[in-house]
Amino acid sequence: MQILKQCVILRRLNNWFFKANLKLKIYNMIVVPVKEGDNIERALKKFKRKFEKTGAVKELRRRQQFDKPSVVKRLRQEHAVYVQKLQEQED
Repeated sequence: MQILKQCVILRRLNNWFFKANLKLKIYNMIVVPVKEGDNIERALKKFKRKFEKTGAVKELRRRQQFDKPSVVKRLRQEHAVYVQKLQEQED
């Protein structure tokens, strides 16, 4: 009986661990190869460019505040109306 309880507990823990790992996102480090004699400023610019491409700062700012789905939908509709008016003015 006790072995059966342990198997059930292990199965539940394994399921929980599997679901938790699916939610995790693993990010790789940014590597900028620098040759000897290269300008450090150029390497720093490459690093900044790669960092911006990852979108980490953008994602962080987006997650700082929760927006209700209805609010997001309304903002998208307002933006679509705005863009449509701009296109009509060009024609």
